[in-house]
Amino acid sequence: MSRKEFRQPRRKKSKSLAQHGLALCGLGIFLIALPLFLGNSLIAQAFDSLKYFGLLLLFFGSATVLFAWWRKRSAAPAQPDELPMRSSVKAEPFANERSAAPSPAGVMAHERSAPAAQSATSPNLRATAWSTQVFEAIEWRRFEAVCEALFAQAGFETKSQSHGADGGVDIWLHSRSAAGPVAVVQCKHWRGKPVGVKELREFLGVMASHQLKRGTYATSSRYTADAQEFAKNNGINALDGGGLMALIAKRTPEQQQALLVVAYEGEYWRPTCASCGVKMLERKPAKGGAAFWGCANFPRCRSTLPMLNQ
Repeated sequence: MSRKEFRQPRRKKSKSLAQHGLALCGLGIFLIALPLFLGNSLIAQAFDSLKYFGLLLLFFGSATVLFAWWRKRSAAPAQPDELPMRSSVKAEPFANERSAAPSPAGVMAHERSAPAAQSATSPNLRATAWSTQVFEAIEWRRFEAVCEALFAQAGFETKSQSHGADGGVDIWLHSRSAAGPVAVVQCKHWRGKPVGVKELREFLGVMASHQLKRGTYATSSRYTADAQEFAKNNGINALDGGGLMALIAKRTPEQQQALLVVAYEGEYWRPTCASCGVKMLERKPAKGGAAFWGCANFPRCRSTLPMLNQ
């Protein structure tokens, strides 16, 4: 037997609610108009009472059409302003990921991530020796990891907070001979923009709230003259990009290579959401415009970062 003999008859598509409404409207109009075409004949008089029934059908038919239109419109999914460009990229949560409340729309989840804009593509070559260009290539979370590894090489026991509200602390430094943290470190991965007095004054308040006299503020950028003076007068160790490079240069070649491995770990160029701790995705506004980084947990988290063009 041929395949055609096994074909089942096609099922007739059921009419939609709007089609039923239009059918009622058509029938109603027909019943209203019929006596007008028949004139003053006896047949017209017999059908004259049907015009009231036709008005009723026209009313219910119109109401049905309007209801079908409203239901279709309300059922349409809302289109977000941000649509993922690469849905195939999976978010990579940290092992010690903790849940955090989503950020308000259009607002960075945390100030530390604001300058951590990255390009959309990974560089083809990785540096084999340390230079300030390494800080330019990596995202803010990798910068913090390098700072943490650098202090660990100096003999401190370190504890970091990978994401979420950190209260102005990125790394806690512990000593084997003391209970509790002996110092704190705040990292700021900025490009070009200098760190000012405002940021250092806030950091000094964090140190005072934890009754700590030692604190290090590390940035990939530089400090203003006023910020340097403020740090000197208040016992803050202000490390800029050059200062960090000087510390790295004092490490053994093996330690320097270990720091490079930390810097280039994973998708080092793709920024991390400071609120959720997952890698961000390339997104583009639905209405057009420049691409940007958006949290993989959108719309629950609306953290965004600008994207550098290469």
